[in-house]
Amino acid sequence: MATMKIPSTMRSWQYRSTKGGLESNLTLSIVPVPQPTADQHVVRIIAAAVNPVDYRLAEFQLLHRLTFPKPVSPGNDFAGYIVKPAPGSALKPGQLVFGGAGTNFMCGGSRVLLNGGSGGVGAFGIQIAKAEGRHVTVTCSTANVKLCKSLGADEVIDYKVQNVLQTLKASPQKYDLVVDNVGNDQNLYWKAHEYMNPGAKFVTVAVSHQFSFIRFAATAQLLPSLLSGATRQHLIVFGNGNAEDLRKIADWIVEGKIKAVIDSKYNLEELRQAYQRLKTGRARGKIIVNVGQWRSVPLERMASAMNPIEHPHGLAGFTAVDRPATYSMLLSGITLRDPLALSYFGNLRRVLSSTMINK
Repeated sequence: MATMKIPSTMRSWQYRSTKGGLESNLTLSIVPVPQPTADQHVVRIIAAAVNPVDYRLAEFQLLHRLTFPKPVSPGNDFAGYIVKPAPGSALKPGQLVFGGAGTNFMCGGSRVLLNGGSGGVGAFGIQIAKAEGRHVTVTCSTANVKLCKSLGADEVIDYKVQNVLQTLKASPQKYDLVVDNVGNDQNLYWKAHEYMNPGAKFVTVAVSHQFSFIRFAATAQLLPSLLSGATRQHLIVFGNGNAEDLRKIADWIVEGKIKAVIDSKYNLEELRQAYQRLKTGRARGKIIVNVGQWRSVPLERMASAMNPIEHPHGLAGFTAVDRPATYSMLLSGITLRDPLALSYFGNLRRVLSSTMINK
């Protein structure tokens, strides 16, 4: 197939300030389509997913002023198709691709605790852990117990009727990995030695710009355990996309081991509403933004046809992506940019939710 025509401009959501909230500062602009370098593909974006990290880092005002380019666009996860492949690439125009940032921390041990199992990250986390043969315990509200069990959770702690920490401490079972998707109780970490095995890891995904979290993270990660009192390793994950991990997820979807849970879908022009929904903390699964043209493709065909791409940095009508090094994304209608790409193993799976919309 010949190289597809690339327009000279595209629509892109951008912001220069986050004072008063990211969504209040977003402006849909017409901007030039980025020109790819010799090592970059051009990708037309079909759909994107919004994630809490998009606004949590951006709304950390000092970080935003010192490190974010201006203007900047939020976001990271995408699904689309190749418009112009980089010279020498095996990818062809029209091939479906997807990408996102993430690191797989599902390593070591057999028992996993996910604090927050019904959101975009947690829903994939349950399924990934089960696909890897692990015992999974999750926390969620009463309304989401059935969902978490349907995704494969072995045990569910309903925080509406149970004290999560006390329930964990009272259990004879100890955990090898804890992934905190919520960040609502720092004592889950400080008391981790009472319900986690020696050598276990505690991974924080729910990063916040609030001073209380910054103080917690600095104490947990930077101070020696003798001074901080911590007895389990604490990690805050800044994800790097891994094509092999993405390919494994695509295979699991084809095999029926993993399915995407879609909370809601928005048009490109409704990005502000998408972030408002995200900020409620009540989303069940992924929040999707439809960006470009879409055609109805059965999930099995879609997943088997998708080609993972590493290290995306944004979404807009199109995107230029390195093969398989870093690249910057052009989305049909929206530029989503996350300079730090904060995530964890689940984030790179979240991209796959884009393969299931509009089935």
